[in-house]
Amino acid sequence: MTTRAWRGPALPDRRELIGFATVGLLAYAVDLALFTYLRGPAGLDPLTAKSLSFLAACTVAYAGNALGTYRTTRVPGLRPYAVFFAVNLAGAAVQLLCLAVSHYGLGLTSQRADTVSGAVIGMALATVLRFWGTRTWVFRAEGRVGSWTG
Repeated sequence: MTTRAWRGPALPDRRELIGFATVGLLAYAVDLALFTYLRGPAGLDPLTAKSLSFLAACTVAYAGNALGTYRTTRVPGLRPYAVFFAVNLAGAAVQLLCLAVSHYGLGLTSQRADTVSGAVIGMALATVLRFWGTRTWVFRAEGRVGSWTG
């Protein structure tokens, strides 16, 4: 009787990491450009503009990952998009939490401190969360056990 040894979770390969990063950069560009337009020439209030730009960026990121990075592991239906959207909301919450802790908890209130905490540290942590969530819950590959984080 032969037993197959468990090798642990599959690690992401270079193609997966580059694809995810490329799609993420494109989605970020869509978010920034649309927010800027909606806030400026369109004259929308900041929360409405950000909500719409976030929704558009999530849709672009999902499409890019579904048709590109994870094209071989695509699952039909709306459920994967809903889970993807939830993962991205969690990432946004991480960014806001980093900003809130820095600004209100630590008293680092300069524009530079807000940028570093929200757009650098928060974005880095949120990107790790988004990658893990997208890979683990949205585009789970057959044969991959669990996630790359263990």
